Amino acid sequence: MKISTRGRYGIRLMLALALNYENGTIPLKAIAKDQGISEKYLEQIINPLTKAGLVKSFRGAQGGYTLTNAPDQTTVGEVLRVLEGSLSPVDCVDHPNCENSDRCVSLSIWKKMKDALDEVVDNITLADMAKEFAEKNPDGNFLGCND
Repeated sequence: MKISTRGRYGIRLMLALALNYENGTIPLKAIAKDQGISEKYLEQIINPLTKAGLVKSFRGAQGGYTLTNAPDQTTVGEVLRVLEGSLSPVDCVDHPNCENSDRCVSLSIWKKMKDALDEVVDNITLADMAKEFAEKNPDGNFLGCND
């Protein structure tokens, strides 16, 4: 399974918000510049995150975006599911409508893969990512990730 650019950039966007959480809002333009990502593309990513209630937006001179909840309350899995949809490697894991699903050996493999992936992404919070970022980037330079 591959995570799309949308998902990868969404995680970077949410990490930027987590790193700035204590400072209040941050303009999308600042994140785009810091990340080296198009502001227009970030707008497309942040809209579903806002609609899902993971991000709040504020208008005005001091406007920008912030996390709705503290970074330790949002998991990587939540973010990815908003941006990517199901994390199942194949559709039949979520929609077992195949007439052979009760006899299908492959289905059990796909379910185990999904369970393993869910276990990882649902147990890593934005706070965990922010802590690891601080350890790996003591200078605070964010452009260490070129995914």
